Amino acid sequence: MLAFSGSFPATVYAMRGFDPWLVAVGRAALAGVLALVCLRAGGRPLLPRRADWPSYALISGGVVFGFPVFSGLALALGAGTAHSAVVIGLLPAATAACAVLRASERPRPLFWAACAAGAVAITAFTLIQGQGSASWPDLLLVAALLSAAVGYTEGARLTRQTPGWQVISHVLVFSLPVTAPVTAVLALTTPIMITPEAVAGLAYVAAISMFLGFIPWYAGLARGGIARAGQTQLTQPLLTLLWAWFLMGERFGPATVIAAVAVLVCVAVTQRART
Repeated sequence: MLAFSGSFPATVYAMRGFDPWLVAVGRAALAGVLALVCLRAGGRPLLPRRADWPSYALISGGVVFGFPVFSGLALALGAGTAHSAVVIGLLPAATAACAVLRASERPRPLFWAACAAGAVAITAFTLIQGQGSASWPDLLLVAALLSAAVGYTEGARLTRQTPGWQVISHVLVFSLPVTAPVTAVLALTTPIMITPEAVAGLAYVAAISMFLGFIPWYAGLARGGIARAGQTQLTQPLLTLLWAWFLMGERFGPATVIAAVAVLVCVAVTQRART
């Protein structure tokens, strides 16, 4: 979560010099090159077993394309880093639901009660901020978190048989036939302004958010149970708020802090409600 918590600020930095579509797809292409190197160095096949291709297509659609594209567009349309971080706090609830559907997990009622409380806190925060209605950036953020939930669940399910670093590496290499040419076209047709912060932001979302962060994340989900371990994502909004304040000077009101603390309490309860 510490690795993923810097994704939104880094994305904002990257979009100060690169087109949002280029950031969304280019991060996966750059991470795919890193994955190729790792698989070669580890003496592993570059592609997964053909029987697992449908699962890898699901993961790719969720974490390679869905989450980066939807969240990047939301930020480009004016969703603040702090606001986006709190809305994405709904992700643990979505991950838990996917764990029930795809991984045959059955959490206890107390787990669902705490999970629902966190979801209610985030929903109330979103409606208050939007004066009673959800904006287009909010809807894009919801699409992003649903995409991530699918990718997280399917990746963790595969990690039960395959090391997490191989799973995310295969996902990125599996996606390269799409991400590489699209990145090349966007790099040639969209305006680019090379600045240190833009390059640093793109490097972060490619190396950390898109690749290295997934290695311990998939391992943790596979070992701790997808639904239960996935609730640690509720700490991500609070961490991202700290980054938004420290790196970008964003200011947020009491409602933002209350919502972030509420989901932090909910994660403590979910961790006590074992599956």
